[in-house]
Amino acid sequence: MITPTLDLERDLAAQGYDLICGFDEVGRGALAGPVMVGCAAIRSCDLDSGAIDVPAGVADSKLLTEHRREAIYDELTDWAAAYAVGSASNTEIDDWGISYALGVAALRALADVERKLGLALPIRVGAILDGPSDYITKALNTFDAPDVPIPAQVTTKVKGDRHCAVVATAAVIAKVTRDHLMVELAESDPKYEPYEWQHNKGYGTQAHRDAIAQHGPSDQHRLSWKLT
Repeated sequence: MITPTLDLERDLAAQGYDLICGFDEVGRGALAGPVMVGCAAIRSCDLDSGAIDVPAGVADSKLLTEHRREAIYDELTDWAAAYAVGSASNTEIDDWGISYALGVAALRALADVERKLGLALPIRVGAILDGPSDYITKALNTFDAPDVPIPAQVTTKVKGDRHCAVVATAAVIAKVTRDHLMVELAESDPKYEPYEWQHNKGYGTQAHRDAIAQHGPSDQHRLSWKLT
C-alpha cells in the first residue's frame, strides 16, 4: 500500500501559500443521496516547524476497511487545523449535473473551513484536489456557489488520495460522514427500507436496483440517472 506523504503540501508551502487544503469527493457514482466533498486543511507554518507529520494509518479511503476508517476518524479530524464536508443534494445533482454539484459542494466545504479559522486577506490558500479535473475553480463565483472568503489556487493530482496526506485525510473524513448519513437516512423512515442503504450507502448494487424496479425511486434518488 502506498503511504501518503506531505511532499506536495510542502511544495505549495514553499510557493508562499499559508494554508494548504486537501479535497476529495465521495458519492459521485451513487444512485441515491448527496455527493460530498471533504476538505482538510493544515497551516504551512506547522509544516515549516515540523509540528505535524503524516498521521499514522492514513491512506486512500477506498483502500481502508470501514472499521479502519472509523478507527482513525477522530485522529484525522484532530490532526487537521480545520476540516469540513460540503454536500450537494440529489435534487441539486439532477438540476446542475454532477460536475457542477461537486464544485459547489467543495466550495461549501472550503467556505466552512475558512470561517472556522477566521481567515482574511492577505492569507493565501493553496488546494490539492484529487483527480484530473478542477471542478472547484469552474464553480467559483457562479450564481449557486457560496461566497468563499479567500479563493484557493487549485492544483489537481491524479490519485491524490493515495499520495497526499491532506487529500487522504479529506477522503476518509468525507467517506465516514457520508456513510453515517446514508445509514441515518435508511433508518429514518420505513419507506427507505427496501433500498438497504445501510449496506450499499446508495450505490448501485443489484439488490438496490431491484428495489428501485419494484418500488420505484424515492425522494432521495437521482432521477436524472439510470436507476435500473
